[in-house]
Amino acid sequence: MSKLPLNSITYSRGAFDFSMLILRIGFGILMIPHGYAKYQGFAEKQTEFMDFMGLGPATSLVFAIFAELVCSALLVLGLFTRAATVPLIVTAAVITFMAHEGDIFGKAYGGFSYLLVYVVLLLLGPGKYSLDGLISSKQTKY
Repeated sequence: MSKLPLNSITYSRGAFDFSMLILRIGFGILMIPHGYAKYQGFAEKQTEFMDFMGLGPATSLVFAIFAELVCSALLVLGLFTRAATVPLIVTAAVITFMAHEGDIFGKAYGGFSYLLVYVVLLLLGPGKYSLDGLISSKQTKY
């Protein structure tokens, strides 16, 4: 294996796939507790949650729980990765631009960080080390 200089713009396919694995698992795991906390406090939060969809606070809360809990779990597994990032992108955008008024260097810093990672995952996909990668490799063999 040859060593690449630190200023190189090249990378191996293995490095790319491992990087996507780290991003998916890391940011998926980091978001799950947020969704779980909302799920546990659903009864108290359902009337006061931000109505970002215009369908009422309870429906918006259900959407946020789905994104933060279910879609994050799918992200960790690398299953339906691109589809799972869409609700996560919406949730992170709401956190960034509505809940924290776009203050990306202040209160919205965390939400904006999630938003950037989810957009990258949407654009680049899950990488080889994912259930999507496993399913895709089995489909192309036939």
